[in-house]
Amino acid sequence: MTSATTVFSPEAPAMQRKEQQRLRIDTLKDCVVGFIDNAKPNFNYLVEDLAELLKKQLGVKEVIIRRKRAASIPALKSYIDELAGCCDVVITGSGD
Repeated sequence: MTSATTVFSPEAPAMQRKEQQRLRIDTLKDCVVGFIDNAKPNFNYLVEDLAELLKKQLGVKEVIIRRKRAASIPALKSYIDELAGCCDVVITGSGD
C-alpha cells in the first residue's frame, strides 16, 4: 500500500510594494510607546526597566503596557485597537 504525505509551506505570499512601505520615525522623543506583554515569565520586569530607559534617555512621552492573558492566545482586540489609536510605536515581547 502506498501512502501520500502532504507538505505545507510556511512561506507567506510576497507582499506588493505598496504594502511593504512602513511609517518610519527618526526619534522617539515625545512619542507614545506601547508594549504588549505576552505573559511569559520575566517580560514584565524587562518592560518596566525598558520603559524607564525610554523615558529618561530617549525622551519618550508615555509608555502604555497591556498584558495578554496567556502567551498562547492573541492579544485582546480592545488592546490592539487602543494601542493602534494612541501609540506611535508598539512593541510585542517575550520573556522566559
